[in-house]
Amino acid sequence: MLNRGDFVQVLDENEEGVVIDVTHDIITIETTDGFHLSYSSSELLKIEKEGNIDFKSASTRGSVEAALQEKIGPKKRSFTKDKRSKKDEFMLEVDLHIEKLTKDFKHMEKFDMLNLQLDTARGQVEFAIRNRIPRIVFIHGVGEGVLKTELEYLFSRYPEVIFEDANYQKYGLGATQIYIKQNVSR
Repeated sequence: MLNRGDFVQVLDENEEGVVIDVTHDIITIETTDGFHLSYSSSELLKIEKEGNIDFKSASTRGSVEAALQEKIGPKKRSFTKDKRSKKDEFMLEVDLHIEKLTKDFKHMEKFDMLNLQLDTARGQVEFAIRNRIPRIVFIHGVGEGVLKTELEYLFSRYPEVIFEDANYQKYGLGATQIYIKQNVSR
């Protein structure tokens, strides 16, 4: 049981302070930085003035060792997010692996597979141009590079299309990204 004036640590956060109010199961503390924060009593661990843990109150909540270990926990890594415009958020992703395009590919010749993949890519490019979709990623895989070469030839026939390798971290070497310029007259 926590009382006003008890010194406590918060289990899931790096906070500690003095209890200033107890209302049912909600405990309000004043942190060492002077902030007033409210917690459930199960989230707090009473600490004696010398920095020792009050084992009587802690033992009712579980292992003291486990509680302190959870408090330390692994360090969180910080990531900086790139600012992106809303226009760049939408991206059409087309997987050109033959097993994604048809179920009956085992009886197809390589020439027919390649034509199906190129027809799919051509249809998606024309769809994106008609609907003003700015970016498409075509996932073609690494393989021998035949499909990638044919895709680059296909993309070069459209004056409004700029193509490049897609994000290496996300796709590796097996994808090509195209940008469609929106104001190009044919």
